[in-house]
Amino acid sequence: MVALKGGDVDRFVRKPDPRFSVVLVYGPDAGLVHERCRHIARSLVDNPDDAFQLIRMDGDDLGGDASRIVDEANTLGLFGGKRAIWVRLGSRQINSAIEPLLTAKPENPIVIEAGDLPAKHALRSGIEKSGHAIALPCYADEGRDLPRLIDEILGEHGLKATPEAKTLMTGLLGADRLLSRSEIEKLALFARGKQMVGAEDVEAIMADASALATDMLTDAVFMGDSVGADIALHRSLKEGQDSSVIVGALLRHALVLAKSRIGLDRGQTMQDVERQARIFFKRSPAFQRHLSLWSLSSLENAITTLGEAQAACRKNAGLGESLVSRACLTLAIAARRSQAGRA
Repeated sequence: MVALKGGDVDRFVRKPDPRFSVVLVYGPDAGLVHERCRHIARSLVDNPDDAFQLIRMDGDDLGGDASRIVDEANTLGLFGGKRAIWVRLGSRQINSAIEPLLTAKPENPIVIEAGDLPAKHALRSGIEKSGHAIALPCYADEGRDLPRLIDEILGEHGLKATPEAKTLMTGLLGADRLLSRSEIEKLALFARGKQMVGAEDVEAIMADASALATDMLTDAVFMGDSVGADIALHRSLKEGQDSSVIVGALLRHALVLAKSRIGLDRGQTMQDVERQARIFFKRSPAFQRHLSLWSLSSLENAITTLGEAQAACRKNAGLGESLVSRACLTLAIAARRSQAGRA
């Protein structure tokens, strides 16, 4: 059985082992799956833009003629040279077309792009049992993977990032590889002509959209708008923000509110509190509204709730969306009860 994990997958993608002529790339992160397939397929031929060298096929477009995969995998080029097949698995079952390639090694390497396949899936099981096939699982980017992705994409544009810029990008980027790549590509275009990308470049291109989504979610949660919170959370997740990062932003806001609440209770003016908290003037009305709804004891409860949610997200990323959603709902209900009590 050959199924790689972790860093072994990255090493294989950078330099595919010629012993394996059938490569299955699968997992829930469609962006990462596609990117790895692209890297592997392009490395197998001399000119990946030549349609006679890199043959792309879609499982759903094959209809009842799935045997074309076997034909292409065993067809030699008219003028010699390298050939490779890139098959995107669709909703149609084409296992019967792949099985012959797992028994007899094909003349041309084949890369299969698939979604999240369970361990007992016939294709995955067959690949892992074949001596000349290999399975590469792809899961959501973790924080340690993002700096490498940043270096890789900026490097393609002749750019490097300062440590501050890289740290800021890592916090803003989410778990979806395609969305992350798109954001970094956008930054690279903005910084064209430079040699070094700084934190100011990141803030100019990437931070605004992220901050807007975070502000929308924060306002909905701390003002008791559970429906608005659900919509804002869905938007943030769709844009690729990581669940633990979202919870972290809410936690930081709760901590700022708690510190400000203590200041107000001790006689500080709202102006002094806002200055110490570094509240942007456009955010002042919402910030004051939050303080009016949340007592120090309720903020302490919120901090506990968010802290526990963040720790749980880090331990089990697969449950991240559910965990952050539950935390947002809990806080929104608490804020709504506060509003009712003050009415």
